[in-house]
Parts: sequence; structure tokens; C-alpha cells
Amino acid sequence: MKYKSYTLKNFKDIPQISKLTKKQLFDIEVVGRVLPFKTNNYVINNLIDWDNFENDPMFILNFPQKGMLIPKYYKKIADLLTNEASKDTIAKAVKEIRLQLNPQPNGQSHNVPVFKGEKLLGVQHKYRETVLFFPTQGQTCHAYCTFCFRWPQFAGIKKLKFAASRINLLIDYIKQHPSITDILITGGDPMTMNVNIFERYINLILEADLPNLKTIRIGTKSLSYWPYRFTQDADANKLLQLFEKVNNSGKRLSLMAHINHHTELETQEVKKAITNIQNTGTIIRSQSPLLNHINAKSEIWQEMWKQQVNMGIIPYYMFIARDTGAQHYFAVPLVKAWDIFKDAYSRVSGICRTVRGPSMSSNPGKILINGVSEINDEKVISLSFIQGRNPDWVNKPFFAKYDDKAIWLNDLEPAFGKQEFFYEKDFLFDNKINLLAYNINSEEYCCKKIKETGTNLN
Repeated sequence: MKYKSYTLKNFKDIPQISKLTKKQLFDIEVVGRVLPFKTNNYVINNLIDWDNFENDPMFILNFPQKGMLIPKYYKKIADLLTNEASKDTIAKAVKEIRLQLNPQPNGQSHNVPVFKGEKLLGVQHKYRETVLFFPTQGQTCHAYCTFCFRWPQFAGIKKLKFAASRINLLIDYIKQHPSITDILITGGDPMTMNVNIFERYINLILEADLPNLKTIRIGTKSLSYWPYRFTQDADANKLLQLFEKVNNSGKRLSLMAHINHHTELETQEVKKAITNIQNTGTIIRSQSPLLNHINAKSEIWQEMWKQQVNMGIIPYYMFIARDTGAQHYFAVPLVKAWDIFKDAYSRVSGICRTVRGPSMSSNPGKILINGVSEINDEKVISLSFIQGRNPDWVNKPFFAKYDDKAIWLNDLEPAFGKQEFFYEKDFLFDNKINLLAYNINSEEYCCKKIKETGTNLN
């Protein structure tokens, strides 16, 4: 199978697109001007039910829908297109709208470390043990998910893009930070890279003296969107050999697969791809946000987790849709998310219960919704950190006022009459110094800066 992508420029060439009305085609053109749009021939021919495309989760996952823009933004772009405005006028309006969609959520800019006097652009280090690397050549995907929280990577907003090619500096950074045990290679999708480029990055990591680094992770949607990457592509065998090389080196390779619906696991090609990857000794873990219009039913998650475990994939995370892009379209209230998770979790065997969730990847950290409780006659939402900017926050329970409309951390208020959640003072402090303890190898300098914030040092 030869890869063929479809974007705004050529999506009307898709044979099945004739099933759409003129209004539906226009909706795609309007929303696709603001939110990145790309799909491919594998998705078109294998994953979408074209006889029920309006309600098909894979169609909604790939094709922009009118509701993904709030009415005033939709109207602005629709009017410009209808009136045949100039390209510059449309581009200006698109840019203005994109900047209103919280294009860099959850403090991602705060995660960029400073090392040897310069920012490591294309690197993020939010949690002590894990560093993220965004290789320049992997800043695209085989197809774009309409919910994607990293949509600015594909929208041409250079100042909001994370990308790096200087891995040597990152290697030096890992050497100087022995707490780092994991590197996550992400994007975009690093599996869109030519294997020769990917191999150069991997070889530099393996050849470096990094005894603290134990695991190399690859964040990818390629299993779902282009499984031929591991079966028929010209360099598929070489890629699999590289996976095996990593596992034979003493490091462990984990493929962090983004799987949003069990439909993605049902083709013969994806089953073959999974087997090929596992035969290299690579572990596959799965994660997905909970998404209205896509998978917001416990039955879907039950089926997905069961299929994954039967295929040797480890269920890892259920996330909450992040506060960016089309969040209003995909969001599920936190209380309902917990109900869906609880129901699905209770109906699968213990071997499926490696999954954690529902979890918000928020600015202070990954926050788990543990459930709804009543304490001292007050109905509350119970929360805890799975990961935190401050590792001391992990597994420490805290409580928010019950709110069945809340969809994100910012919507919640502390319970029991408290003015702030327990972590907020420390979190403000961390933002002020930009996690200097991670970023600068001078204890004296860190202590000086910490004292300047008015914090006592014990």
C-alpha cells in the first residue's frame, strides 16, 4: 500500500466523499482552515463506516465538524469564504481565532529546560524522571486527530512549535540529571520519520554513557493510522531491527500507542503490525482521552481494553480532553468521566486494570479523578496527583466542591471552605523560578533564587 494523504487541498478527490452534502463539505472547509486537517487512504478505506459517516467515530476523529468551532468563529470564517475574501484576510482571521483557542495549554512553555545558558527548544522536562524530545523531522503525523492538543505543531505557528535536532545537548542534559530514567520521543509522530534519521537519534542515545536512562518511549498513532509502517513500508524491517537493537542494548523500548476506539484494532494489518513490534521485545502501552462523539461510553472502553489485553497491549491511561482547540466539542464533565471509567473498569478482569484514569494532564501535573464522596455532609470530588511538578504532591489526596458541569481543573473550587488547593502556593513558586532545580546545575544559584521568592529554606 502506498501512502496517500488528503488535506483541504484534495479531500474532495476521496471517492467516498460523494456521500457528503455541499453543506457538509463547506463545514469541513471552514473548520479545516482553523484546525489542522489531514487523513489518508488507509483510514479512508479501512476504518470509516461510510454508510453511517455522520455518527462514525473514525470519521469525526479525522474530519473537521462544524461544532468544533464555536458559532462566532465559524461564522467569521464562513462569511469570509462565502464572500471570496483575499487569502491574506482569511489568514489574518484564522490566526486571530487560533490564538483564542489556548494553543499552548498546561504551561508547556514552562517545561522547556535551560541548560548551559540556553533553552533546550524541542525538549520538555516537566516530571523528574521523564524528559520529552521533539525531533524536528517528526513534527507531522500520518493523519491528524481533530481533538489534538498539539495542533499548533501543524498549524504553522512557529513560535508555539516544539522541535529540536540537536540531541547531543539533550544527552549532556540527561548525564547531568541522574534522576531522568525515561526519554519520550514524541511530536507530531516520530514514526513518520525515515528510519535512517530515526536511527541516528537512537544510536546517539545508545552510544552515550547514560546508565540512569532505562527506558526509551515512542509516542505514536501510527498503529492506528498507518500500520504499514511496521509491515510493508520499504524500511519497515530496518525499523523493527532497530527496535530489537534497543531492547538488546540493556534499555527497554516502549511504544506508547494512541488508540481512541476499538475499531482501530480490528484490521488484519494492525494485528500484523502489533505482532511484528512485540516480536522485537518492545512493550506496547495504550492511552487515549475520553472524547464526546468518539468514545464517551463505558462499553467502548470495555471492548477496547479487552481487545488490547488479548493482543498483548497494556492499557495505560484514560485522559480528559485538554483545554485547547475544540475542547468544548469533545469535553466530558469530570463527574461523568469518572462514571464512565468506573463502569468500564468494574466490567473487565483484573488484567485490564493496569489502566489509570480519568486523568487531567494539567499545568501542575497529572491529576486523577478518584470519584465522588460525601465528607462531613459535603459532597466533594476526590482528586490526587499521578505525577506532579513537585514529586511530593504524588498520591496526596485533595478535594474539590462537587460540580457536575466542570470539565477541567480550572473549573473546580476547593472544598471545605478552603481558599486554594494544597499545591497552589508551591505551584506559583515553581512557575516563578521555572523549576530551576531541574534546569541549572548550580545549587548556590538555585538557593539564591528560591530565597528571592520569600520561601524559607530548611
